[in-house]
Amino acid sequence: MSGFRATRLAALAAQIDAIQTGGRADVGVLPFGDARIDACLPGEGLPLGRWHEITGAGLEAETSAAPAAFAALTASPLARKGEAVWVMRRDDLWAPGLAGLGFPPERLIQVCARDEAETLAVMEDALATVGVTAVFGEVEAVDLTAGRRLQLACEKRGATGFVIKRRPFGGTAKAEAAGSVSATRWRIASAPSEPPLGEFGLGSPRFRVTLERCRGGRLGEWILEADRAYSWEAADVAHPLRLVADLGDRELAPASERRAA
Repeated sequence: MSGFRATRLAALAAQIDAIQTGGRADVGVLPFGDARIDACLPGEGLPLGRWHEITGAGLEAETSAAPAAFAALTASPLARKGEAVWVMRRDDLWAPGLAGLGFPPERLIQVCARDEAETLAVMEDALATVGVTAVFGEVEAVDLTAGRRLQLACEKRGATGFVIKRRPFGGTAKAEAAGSVSATRWRIASAPSEPPLGEFGLGSPRFRVTLERCRGGRLGEWILEADRAYSWEAADVAHPLRLVADLGDRELAPASERRAA
């Protein structure tokens, strides 16, 4: 490809992105602190001022335990800078558990909504509120219209949204329109923990993380660990998630490589 053509394509991509984001200037990124993950994300970090989808598989579609923990860990650096609003339909969020993972519970505002429409409406209001840096919403599906409304709300104050896909009372999954305006989509599952080398018992929580969609970036799959979980030092780390192993061909890296990481 010629240099002129590449320049023109880059300019066109920037124009499309400006239209999709309402022309608002970027408010920065939240890096994971590991180049193997950050290199897959545009700007080398999780885009702020946008909203992200986080989903699970199997029983997680109803309980959403691992996706919720991952969302809280990912957003905890943001929560330390402002207020965090968590909107849910089933009142089963356990704040002490989030505190053990390093999420600041004193910054958490919990809202229990009656249905999906109210959940999305509260998310919009929260994202556009001064002082709110992160908003979580547990919903089953987000159509294109609702997704665009969430994005516009993110752009008003630069807050970041985390849509946790969940069917809190079970049942059959809703049909969802193809396409999405979310900046990224993550699929989260629990992974076996390992105690520190030479010790016995359980180690810190681990997650099998798949980046299934990333606008302007690349896909990837990793094993991440909650760094210093259930420790008084949990809030002192730059980012509470650390990379334990890359995943290739859907297989875990050898144990020796995991320890070396």
